[in-house]
Amino acid sequence: MFSFRTTPLEDQLDKALLDGNVGCFCTQNCWDTGRGKYMTDIFRERGNLRAVFSPGNSELSPAGSRIEVSREQLAGLNAVVVEIQDVGARYFPFTQDLFRMMKMLAAMDEAPSLYIVDHVNPAGRVVEGTMPPANSDMPKVAHRHGLTLGELANLYYSETGARFPLHIISAEATDANRRLMPWTIAPATDIPGLFTCAMYSGGRLWSGTSVTPGIGTPRPYEYIGAPFIRQDIGNGLPAEQNVMLRPCSFTPSSGQYSGTTCHGFQIILEPGAEYHSLMHTLQMMRYFRERYSAFELYPEFYSDLADDTLAGYVDGKIGWTEAREHIKVEEQKWIRKAKKFSLYGEQPFRIK
Repeated sequence: MFSFRTTPLEDQLDKALLDGNVGCFCTQNCWDTGRGKYMTDIFRERGNLRAVFSPGNSELSPAGSRIEVSREQLAGLNAVVVEIQDVGARYFPFTQDLFRMMKMLAAMDEAPSLYIVDHVNPAGRVVEGTMPPANSDMPKVAHRHGLTLGELANLYYSETGARFPLHIISAEATDANRRLMPWTIAPATDIPGLFTCAMYSGGRLWSGTSVTPGIGTPRPYEYIGAPFIRQDIGNGLPAEQNVMLRPCSFTPSSGQYSGTTCHGFQIILEPGAEYHSLMHTLQMMRYFRERYSAFELYPEFYSDLADDTLAGYVDGKIGWTEAREHIKVEEQKWIRKAKKFSLYGEQPFRIK
């Protein structure tokens, strides 16, 4: 059973929410600006909050990057309420954690109902990239999907043939989405602000290489670098229209190269620039691979990319024209698929 609801969570009259055992799957983004409380407080005040599933450390802690849930913890609950801020890319850890939990629910004989308090996608409706192959364990979602969390859950629910009740609370029903920009409360340690989500769909892939995407700095995914990179200007580094690459140096406080000076570039988007982060990232990786012997691609890169054609481009086996055409075709496929699960007026689109 699926439903899309246009009134706030606290106004829902379902018995599972009013009298049942409730678990909350949430991050700091479940703050309600109208009530001045967190979503969990609704059920704490009702006296039926039985479990809270959230990152294991303090807010924005580098170690607080996953939400762990077990099937045993779900047993006995009548409802699980989800409120996190997705960031628009398929490898966002908290969204992956939600998918894992949905898979557990689908395998339960008496699963609780799932309620998702939806939020606006801070990366917008822009689509980038390709879907993983059929034999991949990853959800069949494009690198940058252009959907909200509720729409993604709707898609995943349909594709897995789940039978538990799924209810989406519209992003337009919550006061927070009317009063706060979706990046006001940082969704995660490495997603601090406005520009991050536009760079995450490609920039996240640097984490699977010997170049750091600025993890451990105040501007992750805007900064890329490594101790071995040289910053000679006019050296043919791939650039995008209306995007500047500023040579810089930085010292991460955590993560790869913690405490070590890295040389690299800040990616600066001009106002209104349409930036295809995935394409630009792959072009820069190909450039670094051909220029620096110290540049490495780790297994994590290939598993996150999940596309043999694009991996072949980075590895120097095919040219950019073939890779770009592949991306175009796959983006069109994803858009046709994604539109079937859209819950709002504006539809996903690709950068042309």
